[in-house]
Amino acid sequence: MTKFTQEQVDDLNSKIKTTQEALEWVSENLHPKVAKASSFGAEDAVVMDIMLKINPKFRFFTLDTGRLPQETYDIIDIVSKKYNITVESLFPDTKEVEEMVNEKGMNLFYESVENRKLCCEIRKVHPMNKMLSTLDGWITGLRRDQTKNRENITIFQLDHGHGGILKINPIIDWTWDQIQEYIKKNNLPYNSLLDKNYPSIGCEPCTRPIKPGEDLRSGRWWWEQDGNKECGLHIERKRMD
Repeated sequence: MTKFTQEQVDDLNSKIKTTQEALEWVSENLHPKVAKASSFGAEDAVVMDIMLKINPKFRFFTLDTGRLPQETYDIIDIVSKKYNITVESLFPDTKEVEEMVNEKGMNLFYESVENRKLCCEIRKVHPMNKMLSTLDGWITGLRRDQTKNRENITIFQLDHGHGGILKINPIIDWTWDQIQEYIKKNNLPYNSLLDKNYPSIGCEPCTRPIKPGEDLRSGRWWWEQDGNKECGLHIERKRMD
């Protein structure tokens, strides 16, 4: 596994400023030990298209939690056929899911933040951890204006929560309008939920359409009062040493 230092990451961030440059560097230096994590929202459609124009053999994976909307499964098939790629599907451990559901119920996530985070941990974080343990880096669709938690992200980061691998956020400075414009201009296939006011797409029972004037992430876990609405995939963990 390739290891990067903070000094190397800082140097990359000082030299590389654009989405194109970032993904070209990733292709030249990390492929095939790097992959794009995709929930098949609008940002994913854009990043995937740019990546495949650079390297048709780039890798992609998705977390099939068992609770995804049908529209997400539909777009996975559509995209796979359009680009002639295989999207690697990661599944949660069956025993972990069985034990959780049998103990706490099928819709445990509505009952408490603790339960919701447990469900995310088992269905998303654990499969993700297994995948990332095999990679030198992973690519996201994070943007700075999505939530306050993401205001300070950089294109390149050390992901201390996943063994210090490289985390690449190539579209951090893109706006929601720019994302939509790229999709239309390039006639990209996209998740049909976007046309139903779902700018952020997760599991079916935990995602709703947003109302006019609401934050783009307000449709995720909308019943929770806590403004820190993350599933655990993008929570920055500091080194323990």
